[in-house]
Amino acid sequence: MVAEIELHPEIFTPARRPVVEAGGIRAEAFRYPSGVAALDIDTGAGRFVTLPWQGQQIWDAFAGARRLTMQSVFDQPLPVREFRRSYGGFFLHCGGTGMGHPGPEDDHPQHGEMPNMPFERAMLRLDGDTLALAGVAHDRLAFSHAWAFRPELRFRAGSAMVEARVEVANEGGAPMPFMYLGHVNFRPVDGARIVDAADDRALEVAAPGLPATFAADEAAAIRRWHDEVARDPARHRRIMAGDRIEPEFVALLRPPADGDGLAHALQLLPDGSADAVRWRPADLPLGVRWITRARERQALGLLLPATAAPDGRAAAARAGTLRYLDPGETFVTRFAFGALAPEMAGDLAARLEG
Repeated sequence: MVAEIELHPEIFTPARRPVVEAGGIRAEAFRYPSGVAALDIDTGAGRFVTLPWQGQQIWDAFAGARRLTMQSVFDQPLPVREFRRSYGGFFLHCGGTGMGHPGPEDDHPQHGEMPNMPFERAMLRLDGDTLALAGVAHDRLAFSHAWAFRPELRFRAGSAMVEARVEVANEGGAPMPFMYLGHVNFRPVDGARIVDAADDRALEVAAPGLPATFAADEAAAIRRWHDEVARDPARHRRIMAGDRIEPEFVALLRPPADGDGLAHALQLLPDGSADAVRWRPADLPLGVRWITRARERQALGLLLPATAAPDGRAAAARAGTLRYLDPGETFVTRFAFGALAPEMAGDLAARLEG
């Protein structure tokens, strides 16, 4: 029997407050100094700090004592809508009527309306050894669109994996352009390697620009990693100490689905454990690999499952990858991400490389 607990903003205070302790899972509510409400969910094997009212992000994540989350300049989430003004979380929903970097023809915000979307309702669903964070948010624009967003993040006792369910319903009276990307931001681990079933010969790499802030005499050193990958695409799979990856590396991959309709990607760590993403290419046909490594940031978008490339709505329309939801139509997909123990990681890596 599923027990549902409605969450209310007033229970989130600077002092931590237990909300659930059952089935091997514990959840505590608190509020960051910035004012953003957070729910800290401990499964025994993993810990995930979620933001129930702001995009239903996972701001921070741990597998045991190891921090999974990217390194950034942000030490806490900030109460903003703009994507880059509070960007340092482990997982963000991206998309809506657009996604990615908007081009000159686009009117959508960077990565769409979802990342810091304010939620009207947030609730927990306890079912045996599983706790789910769910909620409801709407985006409405007069004479344009109206859609409902109902995500769910499921956490299981004894597991450091998260199962995400995404549901978007067009509540307007006309077809609605729609894009989605699951932005999972791991921290790269020196000595690790990236494993999946994609063919590197088909790797589509976005041409990296060189920011004007770099001095001319730095250009060769800055571009060294990108030049190595241009000569040998498999080089990007080796996470090596001293790698400097700026500008960021962005590539599109299309790993095949297995017999269960799932595709997988791993960051296989030196100790045999792994960070992992799995998704359904039938729903999310493109995988975006995003890597950046600099003094103030370390991030590995191992495989960001997506409906289209992150180049904005107009580019997706030209490429034929822009989806439309008819009035009353609902888009639903599921995917999972987090950390795997060595025995599970090893078996999966062997299958992918076999």
